[in-house]
Amino acid sequence: MAELHVGLVAADHEVWTGDASMVIARTVEGDIGILPGHEPLLAVLADGPVRIRPVDGPEIVAAVHGGFLSVSESGVSVLAEVAELSTEIDVSRAQRSLEEARSAGADDAEAEAARRRAETRIRVAQAG
Repeated sequence: MAELHVGLVAADHEVWTGDASMVIARTVEGDIGILPGHEPLLAVLADGPVRIRPVDGPEIVAAVHGGFLSVSESGVSVLAEVAELSTEIDVSRAQRSLEEARSAGADDAEAEAARRRAETRIRVAQAG
């Protein structure tokens, strides 16, 4: 079976690394699936889930906020500003963040970004 070497890295730590059969990520151009043999690519990540199907074990799902996805002959690198595995997301904290962002109003750009991050974290936690 063909494999991809995948590294998912946040700005401050390595989130996951290993061999996978597929990676699915959300870019600013839309969702993309990466299989072994994919053409080289550099894409800007949008807030959303990254799904990694490891060769062994259950699917890995992470909430990713900003960054880049790079595909090369050596594998796939997901370089995120912030990334959090679905199993590590504190849903009640994400809910509180969502409520705080909503109360700040839609005219506040920082609050809008916080709202999108909280919604992504909640979606990923529920899907993972």
